[in-house]
Amino acid sequence: MTIRLTGEQQAIREGALRICQDFGDDYWLAKDRDGGFPSDFHLAFAKAGFLGICIPPDFGGSGLGMVEASLLMQAIAESGAGASGCSAIHMNIFGLNPVVHFGTQTQKSRMLPPLIRGEHRTCFAVTEPNTGLNTTQLKLRARRDGDRYILDGHKVWISTAQVAERILILARTTPLEEVRKPTEGLSLFYTDFNRDKITVREIEKMGRKAVDSNELFIENFEVPLEDRIGEEGKGFEYILHGMNPERILCGAEAVGLGRAALRKASQYAKDRIVFNRPIGENQGIQHPLARSWAELEAAHLMVMHAAATYDSGEPCGPLANAAKYLGSEAGFAACEAAVLTHGGFGYAKEYHVERYMREAMLFRIAPISQQLILCFIAEKVLGLPKSY
Repeated sequence: MTIRLTGEQQAIREGALRICQDFGDDYWLAKDRDGGFPSDFHLAFAKAGFLGICIPPDFGGSGLGMVEASLLMQAIAESGAGASGCSAIHMNIFGLNPVVHFGTQTQKSRMLPPLIRGEHRTCFAVTEPNTGLNTTQLKLRARRDGDRYILDGHKVWISTAQVAERILILARTTPLEEVRKPTEGLSLFYTDFNRDKITVREIEKMGRKAVDSNELFIENFEVPLEDRIGEEGKGFEYILHGMNPERILCGAEAVGLGRAALRKASQYAKDRIVFNRPIGENQGIQHPLARSWAELEAAHLMVMHAAATYDSGEPCGPLANAAKYLGSEAGFAACEAAVLTHGGFGYAKEYHVERYMREAMLFRIAPISQQLILCFIAEKVLGLPKSY
């Protein structure tokens, strides 16, 4: 099977790369040093209409699929914007999937167009400090009080909470001991980010400084009933709908980041002269880079396969997880090879590859660890006993 891009898909890739030309290496180096959300970058993609790439045309989006979204995000990472550039718009691409699929027409009309226009930035609040990936054990409580809910609790690793105007948040509306299954009793809300009731504390981290990560301390946070997405108690089911797209996009972004690193390393290997010849003549330099190219291409094919399967409406859980796994591994290996190709200069920020390697580590950790992906494939594909 050959995967060839259509004219529209190629135009998406080329359009993204054109925008990224205005945000070159110096821009992202400064963001990596100083931080600060890349608002101008975010708005450039909003003006080009890319933020609604997967949202239905009835609400201002393009109504395209996961293949097109993957190509968009891969191009952004590949441009050198890396995980920082992708994370600035990542939430817009997949995050409101629950609203698209489970929101009312009124909710969609109210919530989606401002996101597409770049007027609303959104954060996604699921993870909590003492639950990790065990989402069914969430402690954040949402208590019904007439036509509103009162939320109290704690969230962690919430991206863009420093700048977000809206929040998509999962909370427990029925205590765990009162439900038949742990997956029941969780509800999903999309609402205003009220900074009077939510204290945001930024987490200093290894990479991707331009896109903040935070702890949230939520106290007496009132959410109107009309901001609940779908039925009460079915929020876990709703967020599952967005997990496969997120894994596919992460795989695409990791491949793009690996390609950026490989491009830098290949050019350096041509230009760097040691012992009166380019270091790229040495097989010790050539072979790791060639291997990375092959691994990135294989991961890219898996990403496209998973994305096309998702778009067809067929089950794609194992493929989506494999795309994230292979993309993350290939992307990190390419970034590591790029640093080693540069030798001592690979450790210098001005050559950018050390930034790529720090950002590539993120894909091996979030939104799900590589180990849990292997557990999932072992159980669901190979039929082995559940290990956790």
